Amino acid sequence: MTAAQPRPLLRPGHAQERVRDPSGGDAATAWRNLVEAPPRYPEIARASNVPITMSDGTVLRADVFRPADVAGVAVATPLPVVLNITPYNKGLVTGIDALLGTPVLGRALRGLSRRLDLSGTPFEGITEITRIVDGGAADLLSVNRHLIRSGYVQVIVDARGTGSSAGKWDVLGNREQLDSIEIIEWSASQPWSNGRVGMTGISYSAINALQAAAKRPNGLEAVFAVEGSVDIVREIFATGGAPSFFIQLWLTTVNGLKWVPSLQGLDVVTWLRDRASSPATHMLDLARGFLTGGDTRIYDDPYYDNIDADIEQIDVPTFVYGCWHDIFGGSAPDIYNRLALERGHKQLLVGDGYHGNPGIGFGRPGFPPRLDVLERAWFDRWLRDEDNGIEKYGPVTLRSQGGTWTAHGRFPAPHAQPTRLYLSAKTSGVAAHAVADGSLVGTPDGSSGIFTVRPSLRPTVSRDTTQVLAGITAVFGGGFTYDNRFAEGAAATFTTGPAHADTVVSGPMNLHMQVVCHAREALWAIMVCDVAPDGTSTVITNGALLTSRRAIDDEKSLFAPNGDYTKPHHPLTEASMLDVPVGEPVILDIDLLTTEAVVRVGHRLRVDVFATDAPRFMPILPDLLRTRGRRQDVVLDADEPSFLVVPLLGTPGW
Repeated sequence: MTAAQPRPLLRPGHAQERVRDPSGGDAATAWRNLVEAPPRYPEIARASNVPITMSDGTVLRADVFRPADVAGVAVATPLPVVLNITPYNKGLVTGIDALLGTPVLGRALRGLSRRLDLSGTPFEGITEITRIVDGGAADLLSVNRHLIRSGYVQVIVDARGTGSSAGKWDVLGNREQLDSIEIIEWSASQPWSNGRVGMTGISYSAINALQAAAKRPNGLEAVFAVEGSVDIVREIFATGGAPSFFIQLWLTTVNGLKWVPSLQGLDVVTWLRDRASSPATHMLDLARGFLTGGDTRIYDDPYYDNIDADIEQIDVPTFVYGCWHDIFGGSAPDIYNRLALERGHKQLLVGDGYHGNPGIGFGRPGFPPRLDVLERAWFDRWLRDEDNGIEKYGPVTLRSQGGTWTAHGRFPAPHAQPTRLYLSAKTSGVAAHAVADGSLVGTPDGSSGIFTVRPSLRPTVSRDTTQVLAGITAVFGGGFTYDNRFAEGAAATFTTGPAHADTVVSGPMNLHMQVVCHAREALWAIMVCDVAPDGTSTVITNGALLTSRRAIDDEKSLFAPNGDYTKPHHPLTEASMLDVPVGEPVILDIDLLTTEAVVRVGHRLRVDVFATDAPRFMPILPDLLRTRGRRQDVVLDADEPSFLVVPLLGTPGW
């Protein structure tokens, strides 16, 4: 397929697709002023460990925060409720609020977050994390005091089997989803509630909110979901069939936190009995699965059908936030596109960050409003019916990697064309540091060759590691953020010539590649990078596939007009696994996470092919043993070309 013809990012003359101001303009200024204005209510009244009895008799525990008068007495007026259901122990969550709410220390931390900018220094990665406070995400993670004092009730509930709640942790399962419905009904029926409920939260809490909204419970009228998931198997649990290290770390963390309750009003005997019945939920079963393959949940099992929210069923206004290098990758755009809501009633906001730093830089000139400001505006509009214009923001606001913030009508960019870029054996001349230096070209050049890669620890120092560890290793900068050259010392690379014009990459990608495996299993880990004129190679998206998981379900796949896969759907079930022929050519289609990036004039696009990428992709032990540490070959054949299908908008001259 030929390169895309020059077209504007958005079609002129169509108001719904005109570029808008990502900072929100005068409307956003008004939203921020509301948050920063003297509050309507001077104090907050907290009721701790309030019991909520579920239909099966299990008692969950909630902290209820209500606006109060100067004496600390909760106001009697029924108010809208903002609900957060968390497995991370509401004691820890509210502890963050206590820290930030301390007059001296809280102001100091917020001020340091605004002023600390180490960009351009060896320590610039630290800034990637510290700006979470400045961007308003901390208020969403903990207690949003501005929201409460403006006239909302905030309810934070420990999910079943976590924190101070009784029962066995159900990990987003059917019982927990029923709990969510019953908690919403309880919140709507309390005397301090006017019956209108919104759900909010980050990560697990966002998934929980989307699950609940898909059930259409009475009382739920709006959702503000930050870094949720729509396909947990492909996004983080077993991408391309290879689990990530994040799952083990996450389960360990939550299982540890559930043993630290708030004792106020707690039935300690029942709590201890329930904890003892499941002291380390899922950890032993999944460990057995990772070591032996003996747990069906290490594959795309029907178990996950109940976890992934039925997004199309959501009928309440829903705001979705994500980041290109979130642990859930391109989930936020997928959720937005699946929502059967009119524009404005659904909003998409995507940053260029990680799971652990949502909202980085927000509130600064040229950036979107802070997350807490957007949350307040969203709930004011849909829980209070205030005509504040939030539905006119965006509805798609995103940071193009390598570019700036844009706000327009849809994602992917509507005129980006799926384009073939062919893997060529000819040397690009700009990747001497790699195991092999090939080219990426717009038309087949008839070249042939074998590019060999072997398992290596080098990819550990990469942005992929920072992605799977939720941003923690960003503090080290360098290879862990914006320079992939050290990792590429273990990769076969394929690089375009310099772009002749700024070019937008917008949407999902697919790498169609012929390979030869020299063992009964092989992992193929892919990174796509933007290469600057000085040689700096920055990862913009990634993907992976175990050769045995190469089967494709066409009914669930996406295609280009010429029939190329743009997003192949690998079933990843145990039944769909295929034998790996040793020493014989095999065709793979490897889907890469949805993204948007700008390849500037003079920059290049590069495909990196690795045989390993731990801890981002870690095959279960039986699969790992079948690889036997053997070499893996990318086979370039003029009769069976390998190519990247990439959605391009512009004329790069490739």
